[in-house]
Amino acid sequence: MERQRADKFEDLIAWQKARELTRAIYQATASGSFAKDFGLRDQVRRAAVSVMSNLAEGFERGRRSEFHQFLSVAKASCAELRSQLYVALDATHLNPSTFRRLILQAEEVARIIGGLRKAVHKQRLLARISTPGTKSAKPQSSVLSPQS
Repeated sequence: MERQRADKFEDLIAWQKARELTRAIYQATASGSFAKDFGLRDQVRRAAVSVMSNLAEGFERGRRSEFHQFLSVAKASCAELRSQLYVALDATHLNPSTFRRLILQAEEVARIIGGLRKAVHKQRLLARISTPGTKSAKPQSSVLSPQS
């Protein structure tokens, strides 16, 4: 698998998977009792949107240190979403099959973000070693693109 440069946030596998998760969340919350539980429905949707939004915003900030921070927030939003899915299951808004599918998707997104966060952290450390006293560069290098 060849690593390719990500020039825009849409190239990030993590963002693409988060987008798929968000689409699935919107579909799961659009009907039945879930659609009528406005508070939980909206909170679940906001958590899903937060994941992909933090990935995009962090990437566009232009510094590895900021990207790393936004990756942490995105990963935490995945955890928030998973917790809310348990509430939805317990409130019988989700059947067990849909719950399992969404939880697995959220766990996959969290794993990808975690791996990306580790890679960005490593890049930050390498940049400090190779050029002491300089700021981190834009977080474009060594991120898997959709072609890989």
